[in-house]
Parts: sequence; structure tokens; C-alpha cells
Amino acid sequence: MVAAPAAAAGGSRRAVTTIVIVTGANGSAAGDAELTLRGHRTVGVELPGHGPGDGQFRRSYQAPQDLAALATERSPMAGVTLDDYVEATVRVVRRAARLGPVLLWGGSMGGATLNRVANEVPRLIKRLVYSSAFCCVDLPSVADYLQTPEAAESMILELSGAGIGDPAVIGATRSNFRTSDPDVLAKLKQALCAGATDAEFLTMLNGMHPDESAQVPLADARGRKDTWGTVPRTYIRHTRDRVIPPALQDRFIAEADRLTPRNRFEVRSVPTSHAADTAGWAATVDIVDELARR
Repeated sequence: MVAAPAAAAGGSRRAVTTIVIVTGANGSAAGDAELTLRGHRTVGVELPGHGPGDGQFRRSYQAPQDLAALATERSPMAGVTLDDYVEATVRVVRRAARLGPVLLWGGSMGGATLNRVANEVPRLIKRLVYSSAFCCVDLPSVADYLQTPEAAESMILELSGAGIGDPAVIGATRSNFRTSDPDVLAKLKQALCAGATDAEFLTMLNGMHPDESAQVPLADARGRKDTWGTVPRTYIRHTRDRVIPPALQDRFIAEADRLTPRNRFEVRSVPTSHAADTAGWAATVDIVDELARR
């Protein structure tokens, strides 16, 4: 663990925790204003291919869309791997650890990055927090877990309705999140955030990057007992999740606890969908705030 900064003269002062946030698939790097106002540092990891200058948001993606071009233009995500995500995140964790304790928090596919980062720098992380995130233990990859019985009710295939182009040509998976097709939008909302308002749903959807690495879901993302398994961890279950169903979330928890019975998941539950609605996010922030203060 990273030592806390020395106490100020005349009294003690709690070391400020830096909350490093790893987004899931198609997400953007972002901190959290509420957590910052509560006294923590928050920083989002800019994953390779997801930066503002990487070119995901191209002219063909604007309205009126050029769907023919969008279906064939090469992606800045081409060739990006989980190793690249891990390297970018480790850099942020190393810098943050110079300032004090680090809480590493990720959602959805971001859990694969959390596992691998904790394999690399376990002593720099005071706690791992998974928000309805993949936590590979017995099986190697995200894709492997989506083939399990616990994933049978997942609506992840519904997300393919927004897909466009051939990944072999583009070099990545591409989704047209700016589609106006009412059937596609209805399926996306049902899968991602069925309980949200239309305003919440469209705000979330229009902030998502269209391209994602085709290689990350296939990569070995298993946490190792002697590294990842030594870091305290919390799993925030999304009880209404239709992408990573609760049964699959529970499998992640059970496998991890079986691997490290002396370091089990602390489990919390939030009644929200895969992409948390406003109330679900507020409840999650309360949990993360409490964990960061320990």
C-alpha cells in the first residue's frame, strides 16, 4: 500500500484518495464532480483510441450521415488490445499513487482492465471496485463468460442492431449510436437502461464512442491469486442489468471468492440497469464515497 502523506503540524489530516475510473466499452474518460466535491480526487483513464483527437467522431458520423463511408472507414481502434488499455491505466495509477491512496473503479468491460492492472501493480491499489463489471477468474475472457448459462438472458445481442460495417474491414466493432431508427433505439434502451427516462437514455447514448476494440473481449483477463487476489475488492451489483445479468455477476463474485477465500468481495446491490440511471448513479457514488473514506 502507498503510505499516507505526513500529518499537518498541529493535527492529523486524512490522505485524499484518488479514484481512478476505467470506462466500459465505447465509453469516455471522465471523473465525477460529486465525488470531487466530497473531497476525493477523481480521474478518468483515457483509453487508447478514445481520445478527443483519435478521430472516432468523424464527418460521416454527423447528420446527415454517410452510412456507406461509415461502414468502411478504418477505425482508430484497429490493433488496440487489452495490453494497451492496461498500460494506459497503470500509468495513471502510478501517477496517482504518488499523491496518496488509489481506488480503482470500473464498469462493464472495464473490469477486464481492472483485473490486469491489479496483476501488474497490486501494491499501488487500496481497493478495486467493480460496477456490474466483468471479473474473469475461472474463464479467460469476456467473450467466454458471455457463452455461459448465467449469460443466457443477456440482451447483449440486441446491441448489434446498432452495428454497422465489417469489423475485419474497419479493424474494430462500430455502432451507430446516432441512429434515428425507432426499433433500434427501443432495443438499445431496453438492453442498456430500461428504467431510465428518454432524456437520460439519449444523453448516455450520444456520449458513447462508436468504435470499440474487437480484441479486448477476446483477451485473457484473469486475475491472479498472488497479485490481483491480494487487493481488497467490492462488487456493486446492478440488479436490473440486462447486459450482464445478475446471475452472471453472482458467478464472478463466487469464482473470485473461491479463489481467495480470505479476501472475499464486499458485495453491494443497486436497483439499476447496466448503464445506471440518475438514481442508480447517485447510489453508486454514495458507495464509492464511503469506500474511498476508509
